[in-house]
Amino acid sequence: MFDRLADLASEHAELERALADPAVHADADQARTLAKRYSELTAVVTAYREWQQIGDDEEAARELAREDPSFAAEAEELAARRARVEDRLRTLLVPKDPNDDRDTILEVKAGEGGDESALFAGDLLRMYQRYAERHGWKTEIIDSTLTGLGGVKDATMAVKAGRSGDGAWSRLKYEGGVHRVQRVPVTESQGRIHTSAAGVLVLPEAEPVDVQINDNDIRVDVFRSSGPGGQSVNTTDSAVRLTHVPTGIVVSCQNEKSQLQNKEAALRVLRARLLAQAEAEADAKASAERRSQVRQVDRSERVRTYNFPENRISDHRVGYKAYNLDQVIDGDLDGVIDALAAADLQEKLAEQTS
Repeated sequence: MFDRLADLASEHAELERALADPAVHADADQARTLAKRYSELTAVVTAYREWQQIGDDEEAARELAREDPSFAAEAEELAARRARVEDRLRTLLVPKDPNDDRDTILEVKAGEGGDESALFAGDLLRMYQRYAERHGWKTEIIDSTLTGLGGVKDATMAVKAGRSGDGAWSRLKYEGGVHRVQRVPVTESQGRIHTSAAGVLVLPEAEPVDVQINDNDIRVDVFRSSGPGGQSVNTTDSAVRLTHVPTGIVVSCQNEKSQLQNKEAALRVLRARLLAQAEAEADAKASAERRSQVRQVDRSERVRTYNFPENRISDHRVGYKAYNLDQVIDGDLDGVIDALAAADLQEKLAEQTS
């Protein structure tokens, strides 16, 4: 695994020289690309140099210990430090998800369970909105269909993390799948606990340059947007439905006030879906991950259960369990996402050593 560290250190030095050249900064896109790669390598090269230095110090301490046994303890301490740095290096060398710095398109859809499922889907949507707020991210509802009781039949939301650090995808990518809820619905008069489900689909948002869409490949239909109970019905045909003919992907948007705005919003979702499809076709592993996300919102395909009577949240993929559901549903998701990210890292580390 460490065979390529010398090459990475050489690349880092070359990037440092290039970025010091004013001519490079004449091309802003090139400079940004080089600076991003330089930043990625800096942590690796810093740890590599520390690992080398500790190794040299350990070797010197062992040489001295042959003459003076008091240096033996120092040599052992240095060996332990080097092992810790080596573990850090292994983690840094795990290939990064190329989409981690992207923003995210998140879709929530009610499934089995009728009105209660729609209410739960609404709870999930608000949970992700509050999670985004905790991280200083911006959210935008691109499209939504509400129910008469205030639930959500389906909703599409964009999540933008800004330019600092990783994008929203780096955290929200673990949320795809079927989420199951166990609680007494507000519509239940007998106090019985019901089980229902809602589906979450998470896609990295694509830029126009990432996915080229031929206008001739899109069929555009317009219709009147509608709301629950006949409310919020537009008097003009401002809602837009896009059908990507080559793939059969259909996207609709009715939240904006004009056809043009709704078309632009629908195109954002369509680009994200086409990017996800292209990645799935190009990479068998990515395809397996996509299949793990919701295809049919069925209670038996759950990735996570929200048990309100016990205030318990359980993620079935990694065996995570905690009794702070009230905080999680209010947006405190970092505990379960950290557990999923850690399991993902361990799986990638195992692949590297296999």
